[in-house]
Amino acid sequence: MKPSVVVRSLPVLFLLPLALAAQQPKQAAAPAQKNCWLRDANSPAAATAYLLCEQGQMWVTTDAGATWVQRNTGANSRLRAFSWVDASRGLVVGNGGLVLATNDGGKSWQPRDSGVKQHLMDITFIGESGWIAGYQGVILHTTDGGKSWVRQPTDTTMTLEGIFFLDADHGWAVGWSGTILRTVDGGKTWTHVKTDASQWSLFAACFIDVNHGWVTGFAGQLLRTTDGGATWKRQETPVKGSLNSISFDSSKRGWITYDDGFLVSEDNGETWKPVSSGGRYFLGKLMPIGKSMWAVGQSVVLKQGGNGKEWMKINSLVANSPATESPSASRK
Repeated sequence: MKPSVVVRSLPVLFLLPLALAAQQPKQAAAPAQKNCWLRDANSPAAATAYLLCEQGQMWVTTDAGATWVQRNTGANSRLRAFSWVDASRGLVVGNGGLVLATNDGGKSWQPRDSGVKQHLMDITFIGESGWIAGYQGVILHTTDGGKSWVRQPTDTTMTLEGIFFLDADHGWAVGWSGTILRTVDGGKTWTHVKTDASQWSLFAACFIDVNHGWVTGFAGQLLRTTDGGATWKRQETPVKGSLNSISFDSSKRGWITYDDGFLVSEDNGETWKPVSSGGRYFLGKLMPIGKSMWAVGQSVVLKQGGNGKEWMKINSLVANSPATESPSASRK
């Protein structure tokens, strides 16, 4: 072959692999890995549970945890909590006054105007009525399933970490520096309860009727009331860590989560004793689902088993696995 022919053939030889590669079927890009710190949990229907990731994702099961699907709220702000009106309608709240709503079980999300810029920490619903608690004493209220929100006067600038309503009238909000608020009219008026029993920040409240309730908080704080929250007494606990959430199961046992495990009461909240969780999971939320109780940690979900005082890890959920769905409509 003449040298001139070889030179003219070189570009063809270089381009041939590129042309062949272009004809090969394209491989789908691997889903992006995104961390998930589980912050909240809710079960609006039998066998259905929603788990909220602080970073914007959400895990959904409709078969009591046998299988999971991950969905994305599309939020760019840190998410704090969510609540569900029913199995399809839910709202999530977060930093900077963020409120997002879904009508299709979390497949798509739309913004709702909260009217505030403070960080929003907790949300709860009783029927179509809902309340949000947040920084600087913010409490917001809706009567239309979360479509619109108005601010309720609280007469405090302390951050509110948790809010609990027993029915449409009776509610309690707790927060920094031992702040306790109570209402008997759906939040039209909030009363600031002063008590020497509370010395540190408070995180969660739970009532089993209009008179009997508990509040948990920092440094092993556990407060109890028998008069609807007008007065409170301190209860001793066997731990000094932060008591993050409290709830009662179908057998009327009381449960409290903390970083290293649980406290349980089998005498209507009179006394509490520790129960191992099987690991240090930084447990933060309790969720009744069916007749069982689930507990959510940073990246784990535990489920009651055995005699109701044993806890098992739900291995079907890998909280930090890649996303499988994206929102069809979401904006901050």
